[in-house]
Amino acid sequence: MVRQRSLTLMNDGFRRFLALLFVFALAFAVVFVFRRVQGGEGLLDIFGLGKSNNSIEFKPERFTLRQDAPLAIDDVEVLRRLDNEYARLSRAVVPSVVSIDTVGVKRERLRNLFGQEWERRYPVNGIGSGVIVTEEGHVITNHHVIADKTKIRVTLNDGQSYPARLIGEDRGLDIAVIRIEADRDFVPLSFGDSHRVQTGQLVFAIGNPFGLGETITQGIISAKERSISDTQRDLFQTDAAINPGNSGGPLVNLLGEIIGINVAIYSPDTRNRGFHGVGFSIPANDVQETFLQIVERGRPIRGYLGVEAWPMTQRWSEATGYRNKKGAVVARVTPGGPASAAGLEAYDVILGYDGIDVESRAHLFSMIQRTKVGKRVELTVWRNGQTRRLAATIIDAEEAENDLREDPEGRSPSDQEVASRIGIRVGALSQMELMRGYRGVVVRGVIAGSLAEERGIRRGDIITMVNNVSVSSTGDFYARLIASAGGGQPTTVGVLRGIEQWLVAFPPVERRNGDGE
Repeated sequence: MVRQRSLTLMNDGFRRFLALLFVFALAFAVVFVFRRVQGGEGLLDIFGLGKSNNSIEFKPERFTLRQDAPLAIDDVEVLRRLDNEYARLSRAVVPSVVSIDTVGVKRERLRNLFGQEWERRYPVNGIGSGVIVTEEGHVITNHHVIADKTKIRVTLNDGQSYPARLIGEDRGLDIAVIRIEADRDFVPLSFGDSHRVQTGQLVFAIGNPFGLGETITQGIISAKERSISDTQRDLFQTDAAINPGNSGGPLVNLLGEIIGINVAIYSPDTRNRGFHGVGFSIPANDVQETFLQIVERGRPIRGYLGVEAWPMTQRWSEATGYRNKKGAVVARVTPGGPASAAGLEAYDVILGYDGIDVESRAHLFSMIQRTKVGKRVELTVWRNGQTRRLAATIIDAEEAENDLREDPEGRSPSDQEVASRIGIRVGALSQMELMRGYRGVVVRGVIAGSLAEERGIRRGDIITMVNNVSVSSTGDFYARLIASAGGGQPTTVGVLRGIEQWLVAFPPVERRNGDGE
C-alpha cells in the first residue's frame, strides 16, 4: 500500500515537471516566432516552407550617373595650372630621389644563471632615402641611415637596384655621402640657396616613408633657425609630412632645387614614432659645404674655439653679475686651445663674435663651426663689469678633438696617465642624440696604440656605463674609469654603436706617477 502511494506521488511530480517544461518551450517558441515576424519574415519562411532567397531572380536597379564635372575648367583656371605645375615638379625631381636599404649586424651580450657570458649576433635591416647630386652617382643621405652598416643598396626610381659605398660622413651634422656603383647615367638635383628661404614658402618633401617607395608631400617652411644641438646647425622646421624612412630625402622648392635634407621629426610617442606636423631639415648651404669637403678632403672641416659655454640663465646671471639675457657664458676653457691662448676665462660672457652680436649659446657655436680654419676673429667679452676685446685664431675641430695630449678634465698627471693608456676622449651627447633616446657620453677620439684602440672602440661610439653603472657626464665617466682602472680593478665599459651594444673589458692600469697614490 505504501509502495503504491509512493509511485503515485512520483508520477504526479513527473507530470508537473513535464507540464512546466512544456510551458517554457511554448513561451520560447512564441517569442522566437514573434521576433522573426518583426524582422519581416512570414510564417512559411520561418518553418522553411517559403521560397528560398537564392531562387529569387535578381532584378537590376535603375541608376543614372552624372557625366559632367560640377565646375567647368575655365572656372578653376588657376587651380588647373597649379595642379599641372605640381605634377610637372614631381616628374622632374622624383627620378633623382633614391630608396636606401641597409644591412647591419646587431650584437647582444647574454649571461646565464651561472655567470657565463656569450655574444649573439643577428642581422638587422634598415631603410632610408637619399638624393643624387652629381652625374657620377654621388648620393647625399643622413649619417644615421648608413651608420655602421655592412651593406648599402640603392634603388632608383626606375626600379633598378645597385650597391653603394660610403665616401665620407659628418656625424655632427648627420650627413653622409655614398656613391652608387653602376656604370650608367644619373640625373642629379641642384642645390638652392638656403639663405633665401623664407618662413611660409611652399616646399615639397620627397622620400621613402615606411619603405613604400618614392612619395612626395607638400607643406611650408614653418620656422627657421631651429637649433636642436650645437652641431645640428640652424634647421628648417616644416609641416610637410615626414615619416620614418624619409630620413635623407630632399626638401625642395618650387624650382625643384634642394633647400634642405630631411633629418628628424618631433614625436611625443617614442614607441610609435609618426609625423605630428613638426619635421626638421638641414639647410642646403650647410649640406653643400659638407659635401664638398667630404669629396675633396674625405671629411668635414669645422672651426674650433675650445670653450664650453652655457646659455644666460638666472643662475649664471647671479654668478657673473651680467643682467642681459643675450650672450653665452663661458663655463670652461680648454687648456691649450684658441680660447685659452686668447685670454678667455671662465665666467666671461661672450657678447660678440667676429663683429656679430651673440644671441645665444647655439648661435655662438653655429658661427664658430662655420668659421674658416686659420681665420683670426675678434671676441667681445664682458668681464667683471667691463667690456673687453680679445682675438682668437680658429683651428680644425677634428684635429683639436683628436689631440689627446691635454687632459680634458685638468686632472693630476697620474690620472692623466691612466686616461691616456686607456685612450678614450669623450664629450657630451648632442641634443639630437638625446632626442633619439641615447644616454651616456660620446667618444670624440681614440689614442693610437691605446687599450681602447686595441679593443675596437671608435670615434662616434657612445659609452653608456662603467662597471654596469650608467654615466651621465664626461666628468662622471672619467671619475669612474680612472678610479676603477687606476685602482687596480678590471673595468668594463658599455659601448653602443648604432643598434649594436656590448661590453668592453679593460685590465687594471698601473700608476707610474706617485702623486696619484
